[in-house]
Amino acid sequence: MHDLQARKFLPVYYLMGDEPYYIDLISNWIADNVLQPEERDFNQTILFGSDVTASQIVDAAKRYPMMSEYQVLIVKEAQNVKNTEPLEKYFKAPMPSTILVMCHKNGTIDGRKKEYVKAIQQVGVLFESKKLRDRDLPAFIEGFLTAKGASIDAKSTQLIADAVGADLSRLVGELNKVLLSLPEQDRRVTPQVVEDQVGVSKDFNGYELRDAIVNRNIFKANQIVKYFDENPKAGSIYSFLPMLFNYFQNLMIAYYCPQKNSQDGVAQWLDLGKGWLAKDYMTGLRNYSGMKVMQIIGKIREIDAKSKGLDNPNTPPGELMKELIFFILH
Repeated sequence: MHDLQARKFLPVYYLMGDEPYYIDLISNWIADNVLQPEERDFNQTILFGSDVTASQIVDAAKRYPMMSEYQVLIVKEAQNVKNTEPLEKYFKAPMPSTILVMCHKNGTIDGRKKEYVKAIQQVGVLFESKKLRDRDLPAFIEGFLTAKGASIDAKSTQLIADAVGADLSRLVGELNKVLLSLPEQDRRVTPQVVEDQVGVSKDFNGYELRDAIVNRNIFKANQIVKYFDENPKAGSIYSFLPMLFNYFQNLMIAYYCPQKNSQDGVAQWLDLGKGWLAKDYMTGLRNYSGMKVMQIIGKIREIDAKSKGLDNPNTPPGELMKELIFFILH
């Protein structure tokens, strides 16, 4: 994006991967910014991979622009293009006046097509848009809001990440909704703003449950579980199990850290990026023994299986959650 904004264009952009957000971000920028509005009628073309052959794409790419420095050719659903041999030949000698953008979603180029990949890399950009991991979401949320001139605290960040998940298109939509609600004189995103705009309770949520478990706050943990048992639309065992499993799995790994008495050492060991992100793991190391953590991981696996109906004919999700929380805290 930095190069594009500096108008350093290359003849080929092959955008692929399981996360459509970045593919759309890049291709939409090219569509909206490379050409002037009056140049687009004759010099910007959008094709769909299921409707054209590779030879037709090459024929379109070899056209000269009309009264413009460039022509832009965007191929959506590029994963549906069959017999890519003509494209491979084109990539070896592309038209310098054509910017060809291939949008290949929900997958990547077949690993056996090494010459095809090599040809793209020699003349253009081969970009893989990967799904973000859950632990990467807070950094994405903070970065997105900071770029828009807003700030957010750690709790609000985690509330949004837990409520929305790793669907970046939906996440960006929710963040834009939050931004629109902020007054010009106060651009801070608080738990109350998140509750009002995203629809997640600032007091009863996955973040607060995790915090209660980390600090072995039995009363608070049971309050939250009771709330979700009585308000199933607000959350369920199915959304909390991955969060709890991820925490205790990392806590188990933290026990093997050579510097487990150092917050920065644990953060580096767990690849968390920032030292303060290890705070909950430092608390967990004090509150849970290594043996207990192993037992908890086993219990989470057991409850996960039961929640999917294995060896569990009729125990409701709420009771399974209470059983798990009791086991963790006692």
